[in-house]
Formats: sequence, structure tokens, C-alpha cells
Amino acid sequence: MKNAIAITPELVAQHGLKPDEYQRILKLIGREPTLTELGIFSAMWNEHCSYKSSRLHLKGLPTKAPWVIQGPGENAGVIDIGDGLACVFKMESHNHPSFIEPYQGATTGVGGILRDVFTMGARPVACLNALRFGSPDHPKTRRLVSGVVAGIGGYGNSFGVPTVGGQMGFHSRYNGNILVNAMAVGIAKADEIFYAKATGIGNPIVYLGSKTGRDGIHGATMASAAFDDSAEEKRPTVQVGDPFAEKLLLEACLELMQSGSVIAIQDMGAAGLTSSAVEMGAKGDLGIELDLDKVPCREEGMTAYEMMLSESQERMLMVLHPAKAEQAEAIFRKWGLDFAIIGKTTDTLRFVVKHHGETMADLPIKELGDEAPLYDRPYVETPKRPVLAPENIPSPVSNRAALLRLIGSPDLASKRWVWEQYDHLILGNTVQQPGGDSAVIRIGDGPRGLALTADVTPRYCEADPFEGGKQAVAEAYRNIISVGGTPRAITDNLNFGNPERPEYMGQLVYCIRGLGEACRVLDFPVVSGNVSLYNETNGRGILPTPTIGGVGVLDDVTRAMTLAFKAAHETIILLGNTKGWLGASTWLAEITGREDGAPPPVDLALEKQTGELVLGLIRDGLVTAVHDLSDGGLAIGLAEMAMAGKIGARIDHLPPGLPTHAALFGEDQGRYLLTVATNDQIAEISRRVGTSGSDLIMHILGVTGGDSLTLPDEQPISIAALETAHEHWLPSYMAGDA
Repeated sequence: MKNAIAITPELVAQHGLKPDEYQRILKLIGREPTLTELGIFSAMWNEHCSYKSSRLHLKGLPTKAPWVIQGPGENAGVIDIGDGLACVFKMESHNHPSFIEPYQGATTGVGGILRDVFTMGARPVACLNALRFGSPDHPKTRRLVSGVVAGIGGYGNSFGVPTVGGQMGFHSRYNGNILVNAMAVGIAKADEIFYAKATGIGNPIVYLGSKTGRDGIHGATMASAAFDDSAEEKRPTVQVGDPFAEKLLLEACLELMQSGSVIAIQDMGAAGLTSSAVEMGAKGDLGIELDLDKVPCREEGMTAYEMMLSESQERMLMVLHPAKAEQAEAIFRKWGLDFAIIGKTTDTLRFVVKHHGETMADLPIKELGDEAPLYDRPYVETPKRPVLAPENIPSPVSNRAALLRLIGSPDLASKRWVWEQYDHLILGNTVQQPGGDSAVIRIGDGPRGLALTADVTPRYCEADPFEGGKQAVAEAYRNIISVGGTPRAITDNLNFGNPERPEYMGQLVYCIRGLGEACRVLDFPVVSGNVSLYNETNGRGILPTPTIGGVGVLDDVTRAMTLAFKAAHETIILLGNTKGWLGASTWLAEITGREDGAPPPVDLALEKQTGELVLGLIRDGLVTAVHDLSDGGLAIGLAEMAMAGKIGARIDHLPPGLPTHAALFGEDQGRYLLTVATNDQIAEISRRVGTSGSDLIMHILGVTGGDSLTLPDEQPISIAALETAHEHWLPSYMAGDA
């Protein structure tokens, strides 16, 4: 092997490799790498693929439970959901590409996560997303929102899977680096899961799907680098998606799997052909030999370097049973897709790439993954913020005015403008549409179903990463409980700044510790996930944003709970302890312009007791509506329930001993709002709370009825006025009026 291009320090740096990492490569292979080999190392050793800054800390996460079939390490996580079925799910980021080219970045993010799910043998049944944009008054924000939302809808709608839930927020810290986290959920038979581990010597390696082009080259490397003002010049590293090709690929793959032809399968995602081939071989303790002359290309004169690093979409790599290769090819040809045998498994433990009769790469396959740098980077703990006493924070406006302002603020305003662009009803199994605590979908003909959510509160993670990490998991847990689901497992998407800065590395470390503790106590293991680092522009990092995608199981979706008030003259109960916590709250930021104070702590043991109690109340038919409290506190929760049911309420009693605004807008954790129809049911709930053996407190707040929400000592607010404030902001903003 000889190099036509000199491997200079500048070229090494352009590939995202540090000088000491390059020295590690020289020591590992005993010679100078070829350009193709340098590209392969660049792809396998970047942050996006190797997790070199986070692997050490991710090991502490709980990943096992009796219902976990497959935890982290495969294309997606798998849990047993009963009746011989499994739920396959994962979340991944497409942050950098979506900032550079919002439509294609978001589109290919959705396409990639769908492939992760059906690669495991599952038929996708739902998508969710979590989006973070810069300040609404930033000149790029409106265009980015428009492009990302159109991209998500364009791909999901065309592919034919419903987008059923998600989250969207704004903050100036995302001005130069938005977040697009996409989650996909699929259903498979529990005993028919497919994995990436290659087995057998001399078995054919088959390339499936769309042709390879020059789009996406260095996409994974670009996703592992911080931005500067020239970020938009990186458009060539953003892939281009084709949802119709992916739909064909899905059907062909599932048919192929049923034929018994597949030994191993791997999606060509980040780092394309390189990572998929290396991972399949390394997991099976086998070598891989590829002949790039056989790779279907859509562009003339592609080099080995370009083919190995291309991130063209809608492609798969499989190891097939040799005797069934012809049958497999016939299936793919029927679906109009490329099928090419491009290599074979070997017993050499080498990754060999040939092109035009020359060996372009010959590397030790295990070391490409196992010997990737593992960093124990220095980190510092975020300084503790003071606890803000609610009595020391006077309200500058009336509670009525504060509620109307908050309900129409960018983070709390209705996101109907977004989700109405997504087909959330296709497949006919959506039981609860976006806008509730969790989406609910039916599994097949029912009655079983899934509760799905994606959530995080970045301002808590900024204020206290450990408590913020705990809260993100607890919020997903509460969302699932609120619709009557049993929380089963999570996928995470850990979005952080530059890990080479100790303060940002500290945010990552303590958020991971917090979410790990919450998962352990709540019996809510992590089965898959993604880490996205270097989310910063010109040295300024994003808010730490560990997005949590939660999955729960419902025995009967016809009994799923909603947050809407159901009838007049029902009693409203607040379950949970209220201290009027205003630190790091939405009220504090929107009404006073302050972003300070410690965030509310999360009592995980009490969280679990309360959740199990609420789940029992739902299953026993003792409540008519349930809503967990989060952003904006009690007042926002009441307003959302009133708007959802188009029934008002009168609140006569608040938790005692607090300033009224703190009781209404404090964001104390572990709380639920319930409505109850009869006095006997109130008595039974009170009995259960009293015998729970915890410090749980129950408050009777008032009753439902009328067409207005009346807060203590305030003039009534009509539901129509609430709806106008809530629904107006986002459409007006996107039209250029707000």
C-alpha cells in the first residue's frame, strides 16, 4: 500500500484527530496509514462513534431488568411487553446537520433512527422528537424552526409512520447550535430479534438499499466538532434522505428476515460503510474483507476513501447464509433495490478494503473499536446555587396576568402549529394525539398499548446537573404514569458542550449520575441512547440537555387516562408536596427576567411511591383526569386541564403558608393534579394516601365547572382567553407577526 497523498499534521488535524491519537495509530499498525485508513480511523475514533469522552461514565447507568431483552450496544434497545411481543426503540441526535441544512438534517435524522429500529427486525409504529432552538428574536431561528419541522414531517409522513409526541423549547444558548433529537419505536416478536454480530467464516457480506454517493462524507466527524461562524459552509457533509426508498428498504428487510436468510444486519448510519462493517466483524470476532468495485455507486469515479466515509442514506449491510443468497437477492430485486455481494467474513481479525485490485486498507478490526481512545477528562462540579425563599421574591404582576403571559410564552405556548404538520394518525393506532402528558398507541388490534414520551428541562440541568438529570427521568416517569402506563425503560440523548472544557464535562458527568440514580430507584433502566458533544459555537456551549425518551406499557388502551376535565362539579385534588419552589422556574424567567436559584430537588423514593399510588387510582377507576405538574407549576397545569376539557374551575384553597404566586407557579416535583367524581372516591384516595407510609400530602383545591378558571383573589379568566393566549404565539411568530 502506498500513499498518493502525504499524511501531514494538517491533514491529520482536518480529520479530527489529535497528535497523540495519530501517534496511537502509528503504534497500533506499525506504519504510516494510507489516506483511506486515516479516514477510517477518523470515522471510528471520533466522539460521535467512539464515545471516547463519555464511555467511562456511561458504564454506571443501570441497563438491566427482567423485561430488558437487549440493552445498550446494539442498533436499538429491546424490552419485553408481553403477549410474545417486544418493543424496540432508540433516540439519536442530528444537531449539527440540522443547523447547517435544517430540512435535510432533520429528514435524515428521522430516517436514520427508523433504520436503527427496523434493523432489529421491528416494524416502526411511532416517532417522537425533542427540538431546541435559539431565542425567538435571533435572525436564524424562524428559518430553522420551519425547515426542521418540515423535514421531520416530510420524512415521517412519506415513510408512513405517525409522529405522536415530543417537546420543543427556545433559549439563546441554542442560537448557534440547535438540537434535533429523533426517537423511533417499533414492535417485533420477542423471539425474532436480529443483531449485528457476524458469525461464520466465508459468509457473504451484502450491500442493500440505495446507491452510494458523495453526500455525508465526514458527517460523523463534523458532528464531533464545535461550530464557529463558518458552520454553514459544511453543507456538503449533510446527507440527503429519500423516505420512499426507505419504505421499500423496510419492507424488503422485513421480508428478508422472515425468509431465514439473515445472519447479521447493521444499518449504515454515522460513518457509513466503515462503521457498519467494522462493528459486525468485531462483535463476531471475525475479519471482514470488502471489494469496493462491487459497491453500487450513483456518482462516477468515487474513491475508496469516499465510499468508506459516505453517509448516503437508506443503506444496510448484512451477513447472509450462503445457500440463501439467491433467494435474498430476488426479494430485494422485487422491491427495486440494489443488492450486491461486496465482501466476505474471514478468520483473520483484519479489516481489509480493496479497490481496483489494490489494498486500500488493512487494519486490525477489533482495535478499530476496542483501542479507540478512552478519556477520563478533567471535570468540575457546577457551583451550587442558593435556594430562593419564595417570600423574598415578590411578584411584579397579578397572578392572572402572569398566567396569561406564561401560557402564551415560547416554551409553554401550544405547539399545535408543529404537530399538525405531522401525520400522527397514520396506521390507525394513535389513541392519544400530541399535546397530552404522553402519547398512547395501540399495539395491533389491542387492547394492549404503549405510552411514549420525550422530555427534559435544560434550565434545571444548567442550575444543578445532578438534580436536573434526576428530574429529566422523573418527568418521563410521571408522564407515563399520568396516562395509566407502567414505566418500563428509557432511551437517552445526552446533548452537551465541549467535553474538553472542565465545566461542560462536569455537566455531562453529573447529569449522567443523576439520571442513573433516578433510573435505579424508579426501576426504569436505560436500554439505548446517544451522546452528542461539542454542541457549542464560538466557545459558548448549549444548555446541558439530556433528553429522555420513555416507554411504558398499558394493559388496556381503552382505559388510558387523559388530562382534560371531564365534567362540572368534580373535585380537584393536588397530590404531592408544595413548597413554592421558584428557583430556576419558568415563572422566574418569564415574569421577572431572572434565571437564577437552585432548581427543585427530586425525592426519588417519594416519586416512586406517588407514581405507584396514582397508577393504582387510575386502574381502579377512582379518578376522571390526571395531569403531572412541571413547567409553570400548578396554575399552568390547571389551565391546560381546563383548555383540554373546555370546562372551567374555581380554585378556593391553595397549599397553606406560601405567597400565592409561589403556590401557583412554583415547580415542586413529584406532583399530580387529579379530578374525582364522588365523595366516596375522595375518601378512598385520602385513605390510600394516609396508609402509603410516606410524607405524601393531598390538598383539595376546588371544583370544576363553568367557562372560566378562577384563581384565589383574582378575576376569572375565560377559557377562550386562555386558548387565545396559548394558541396564538407560535403561528403568529412563524408568520412573522410576533
